[in-house]
Amino acid sequence: MISLERSRLVRMAVPAHPSCAAGVRRTVAAHLARWELSAILDDAVLATDELFANAVRHASADPADTIAVVLESSGRELRVTLADPSPVPPRPRTVTSFAESGRGLSIVSALADDWGTEPPEPGDAGKRVWFSLAVREPM
Repeated sequence: MISLERSRLVRMAVPAHPSCAAGVRRTVAAHLARWELSAILDDAVLATDELFANAVRHASADPADTIAVVLESSGRELRVTLADPSPVPPRPRTVTSFAESGRGLSIVSALADDWGTEPPEPGDAGKRVWFSLAVREPM
């Protein structure tokens, strides 16, 4: 995992493997704590975890695939973006109460102030999925 921090911007390239999820959660939590964003830390970590799990499960086919994770804080808003190699956009699913999966985007939607998708960076394949959270005062 590579992390580059400039002011309030962090970019990471993470192997697209489920075993990397805990490291992503720890890294996001550490940066948000350093930026004194504890009021939104739990929501941001959970939403990031859900998007990372979706990217690993639905968007990576090659063991060499990576997922780019970008954290950006403007002071009033945190934006987290994950880029994966699949061009297929994520779609929220309707699941039964007995389903063991399929709630990831519903969780992100419930936690985030906004979320969506964008085309990849120029020269990259796939897509970017992002969410934003307004920065709130610590409780």
